[in-house]
Amino acid sequence: MSSQTKLTRAARDRDCQIRLPGVCNGDPATTVLAHYRLSGTCGMGMKPHDLQGAWACSACHDACDGRGGSVNRDEVRLAHAEGVFRTQAILLKEGKVAA
Repeated sequence: MSSQTKLTRAARDRDCQIRLPGVCNGDPATTVLAHYRLSGTCGMGMKPHDLQGAWACSACHDACDGRGGSVNRDEVRLAHAEGVFRTQAILLKEGKVAA
């Protein structure tokens, strides 16, 4: 089992920042850091940096990872990207990361 970073631990018990309409379960107990996959920042055996992550409930995380059933992929990617920005804003405000 790999050790969690400060930013992955910070997701614990937080509100989902992806907030996919009709998908989000709103349960902070299921929140984890969901990494946004972007060409050039990840690939085979390479995970994106934790700053490219959004706090996601289990349902939104499933949708982001393609386990969301009939959810529109473009809508999921946009909601995930917005979730990354919201997560970064909270981390900055709380002093967990610096600009």
